[in-house]
Amino acid sequence: MEATNLHFLAIFLLLVANMSAITSAAASSSSSSSSRNGKDSNFIKTSCSTTTYPKLCNKYLSSYASVVRSNPWKLCNCALSVSLQAARNTSSLVTTLSKKRSLTKAEASIVKDCIENLGDTIDELKQSIKTMANVSSAAKDDVAFQMANVKTWVSAAITDEITCTDGIAERKVSAGVKRKIQSYIENVARITSNGLSLINSLKY
Repeated sequence: MEATNLHFLAIFLLLVANMSAITSAAASSSSSSSSRNGKDSNFIKTSCSTTTYPKLCNKYLSSYASVVRSNPWKLCNCALSVSLQAARNTSSLVTTLSKKRSLTKAEASIVKDCIENLGDTIDELKQSIKTMANVSSAAKDDVAFQMANVKTWVSAAITDEITCTDGIAERKVSAGVKRKIQSYIENVARITSNGLSLINSLKY
C-alpha cells in the first residue's frame, strides 16, 4: 500500500514538474514575442516620423509590423502596396461619383479626367512595385539605376493624383463635388507621398 502511494506521489510530482516547465516555456515565448512585436512597431513608427505625414504613415503601415520585421526594404514594399490599394479605392469612389445624374457637364468632365489620371497612377504604382522586386536580384552597380526608376514611377503617380484636382479651380464645380474629389485625392496623394519619402531614405 505504502509503495503504491509512493508510486502515485512520484507520478504526481513528475506531472507538476512538466506543467511548470511548459508554463515557463510559454511565458518565455510570450515575452519574447511581445518584445519582438514592440521592436517591429517602434521601427515603423520611427521610420514614419521622417515622412511628411507621419500619423497617416503609421496608421496605414503599423499593421504590417510582423511582416516588415524592422527591414526598411520590406517597409517600402508594403508602403507601395498600400499606395496602390489606396489608388484603386479612390478610383472606385470617383467612378461611383461619375454615375450621379446630378453632375453638370463641367463636373462630369472633371470627374472623367480624374478617373483617367487615377488609372495612370495605378499603372505607375504597379510599375514601381515591379521594379522594386527586380532590385533584389539586380547587380550591385545596377541598384541605383533601378531605384531611380522606382522614384520616377512613384513621383509620376503623385503628379497624376494631384492633376486630378487641377481643373476644379478653372471650371464651375459645386462645393459638394469639389469637397469630395479633394478629400479623395488628398488622402491617396499623402499616402503615396509617404511611400516616396520612405524610398528616398533607403541606403544602397
